[in-house]
Amino acid sequence: MENKRTAFDYVLMVLFIGMIGITVYPFLNVLAISLNDPMDTMRNVNFIIPRKFTWSNYSYIFSENNMLKPFLLSVLKTVVGTGIGVICTSMLAYVLSRKDFYFNKPFTILFIITMYVSGGMIPEYLLIMRTLKMGNNFWVYIIPGMIWVYNVILMRSFIEGLPMALQEAAKIDGANDFVIWYKVILPLCTPTIATVALFQAVGQWNSFMDTYLYARELPTLQYVLYEIMESAQIKVDPHAAAMGQMKNAVSPMSVRMAITVVATVPILIVYPFLQKYFVGGMTLGAVKD
Repeated sequence: MENKRTAFDYVLMVLFIGMIGITVYPFLNVLAISLNDPMDTMRNVNFIIPRKFTWSNYSYIFSENNMLKPFLLSVLKTVVGTGIGVICTSMLAYVLSRKDFYFNKPFTILFIITMYVSGGMIPEYLLIMRTLKMGNNFWVYIIPGMIWVYNVILMRSFIEGLPMALQEAAKIDGANDFVIWYKVILPLCTPTIATVALFQAVGQWNSFMDTYLYARELPTLQYVLYEIMESAQIKVDPHAAAMGQMKNAVSPMSVRMAITVVATVPILIVYPFLQKYFVGGMTLGAVKD
């Protein structure tokens, strides 16, 4: 029995190593292409280690485009959007979790319906641009994405699992609903808040369609990278190509992979710090309805 279990453990180890390799390989391949010589990329000589290491792809991205302002705007958009989103989501989730709120069920159903049925892009565009007149306004990045229904349901389920005695005790002490939300509910919702904040931050950081549709005069980093990726062309010096020297070449594929790395690295840096709370929030705040 002991030998069988040991053999099974080795089988599991091999399987897990294989799964890790399958998972990690695409990321290493993207990184290798972004650092690879353009000629190798055009010849499809791509593995997990660049055969000819070069920074030319990243130089092309940053040298020919002013990236500082879009980067700062993306950071501001992500920070402000995440902060306001977490506050609004937690307040709405607290209201929907209250048993004494008469419209609890109807409002929850209405919110859930919006997850499956939307008004469409044209009504949304007309609302934002003509009715609210938020075109080329910073708040067009914040207000439309303040509330995500999935995040509300996730946080509401977590709040419903908290002891009601805590809220009742705060009421006896004279606390109103705002004080209960701020001083009782929020401190206990740290795992779910971290989960919602991560969802909001990733969504804000990765979005570029809001810039494309509503705020081209306020370009974000993702939109600038999108434009670079769309306009990237192979740039080759004819004399250098005739001599077999491809130092001045830029491959569109390499540029796309470099853009992918630039767009992904900030989230990869933030995620390890929130991973513990993210797992806890997803587990404790699981949907119970």
